Amino acid sequence: MAEKDTVLKEVFKHKGIGDIREFYNFMYRWLGAEDFSITEKQYNEKINGDVKDLEIKWESKKELTDYFRAEIEMVTKVRGMKTIEIEVDGKRLKTNEFQELEITFKAVLVKDYSSKWEHSGLQKFFKELYQKYIIPSRTEAMEIKTMKYVQDLKNDIKKFFDLEARK
Repeated sequence: MAEKDTVLKEVFKHKGIGDIREFYNFMYRWLGAEDFSITEKQYNEKINGDVKDLEIKWESKKELTDYFRAEIEMVTKVRGMKTIEIEVDGKRLKTNEFQELEITFKAVLVKDYSSKWEHSGLQKFFKELYQKYIIPSRTEAMEIKTMKYVQDLKNDIKKFFDLEARK
């Protein structure tokens, strides 16, 4: 069975203005550009008058090698979202205002994701030797790489909302 190690948990919070549709597309394009496959596990929307609350759960995966796979689990919660109009260069644009947008990231490194080393007791023994004595530095490098994907995504999300605020 594949081994999953959580290597990083991070939270991003934003309060203010931003186009939720553009943001959703931005995250999807970012992960796609990094060759992650994306599965939307959940999309809940609660409407109370002119205010919406959203909860979106994504699971994204990327094979780093034939032994290691990076996974990023994201839970995006939007509370108190309203559609508003702003004026940019004399034009009226629709966008959104959030009481709070929170994204929880969980970076996971999966070892032997296809369970190639699980068919017999002897293979399991060699897998343990391989992990313990041969590839510790490679495992550490893959953990760092997986963490870096989340940190880069989080930084790019910050930049996205900084640009949105300048509209």
